[in-house]
Amino acid sequence: MEVVNECKALLSNQEVLELLEEIQPRRKGSAVVTGQQQNLATICYETIKYLEKTACKHQNKKVVQEFVRKLEPFKLTKAEKLQLLNHRPTTAVEIQLLIEESEERLTEEQTDTLLDIIANSLPATTETEPMEQN
Repeated sequence: MEVVNECKALLSNQEVLELLEEIQPRRKGSAVVTGQQQNLATICYETIKYLEKTACKHQNKKVVQEFVRKLEPFKLTKAEKLQLLNHRPTTAVEIQLLIEESEERLTEEQTDTLLDIIANSLPATTETEPMEQN
């Protein structure tokens, strides 16, 4: 994965996980490890460990692209789409928290449709258990 302009890109949790998993094997072959490299390795490890417990572990580029395509009729911002993708809301209240002025911008039916799209397009954390809260 290549980040074209690190200051302009919004990355999903799935993209961050993919990037960290990609760079982690390269770091293991390093002979001399400085203190900064050790700190970076710890941050990478802890971030991967956290993200693997979330729904993004079961996402891939195709899932993300299809999800974003299904959101087009809702006229959401990039940041709002990213929030929906990363947080995978399951209730109308969560939608209200993630989408600015959702009460004015979305009808109740549109909110229900959004929840259906999320439930049917984004894999859950596990098949039988809801995601753990820290």
